[in-house]
Amino acid sequence: MNHVNSLFTNLIAKRLVATVSALLVIVIGCAAGVWQLNRAETKIALAANLLARQQLPILSANTQFWSLEEVHERRMTARGHYLPHSAIWLDNRPRPIPAGGEGNTAQAGFYLLMPFQLEGRDEVLWINRGWAPRNNDRRETLPPISTPLNVISVEGIVFAHPGKVYELGADSKVLDPNQSRIAQNFDLEREAKLHGWLQAPFILRQEESGAQDGLLREWAPLTTGVNRHYAYAFQWFALAFSGFLFWLISGLRQYWRRDVVNGD
Repeated sequence: MNHVNSLFTNLIAKRLVATVSALLVIVIGCAAGVWQLNRAETKIALAANLLARQQLPILSANTQFWSLEEVHERRMTARGHYLPHSAIWLDNRPRPIPAGGEGNTAQAGFYLLMPFQLEGRDEVLWINRGWAPRNNDRRETLPPISTPLNVISVEGIVFAHPGKVYELGADSKVLDPNQSRIAQNFDLEREAKLHGWLQAPFILRQEESGAQDGLLREWAPLTTGVNRHYAYAFQWFALAFSGFLFWLISGLRQYWRRDVVNGD
């Protein structure tokens, strides 16, 4: 019993700073590890929900005015024609790589957002037509793509927005609604006010259809990065365990040295 009390005293009572430090490392490591696991589970759940919604009947943008809540993450078709002069090139977008695909994921480029006039309706739908690489030597030069000017049908998945990137300050420039431009982010409400037209409250991300227009549409699944979250979680848990082992071993070594010195 005396040895147990002595061990407790040497490990904790006489090493308060080391004990508190080790406890902080353990708590931070475990909390960060659990957070990474939760992030992975959230991505898996979102991907499963998206897949389930895609199995529902395909909607048509031409039949009625849809709200975002009615169609979010649903498959949808739209028939009409593009308005290419009002296109927006979203900058600093990484190349989308499909599940199991390989390639230069660090390659930066554009998402091409283009308004689409719905046939038979006084309504415009913004379409994310795909990704194109940026010219690193001439950064203001837009990628060469082709745009059909006739009436066509487009199929894709409905999203609230095309994703956001960090932007330093708001763009306060006076914009010409009839001129294509490069932008960091896309604001549906701002575009509706700028053009003064009736606009669908969502975007349609076009799916791959084999069209040879110079755009890439091999969209990465929502589960992209799950394995990375698991790896990060392992590292954080390993840090917490290492902190505990360091605290325990260093404390035991001090205890054994004192036993030797005291002749116990």
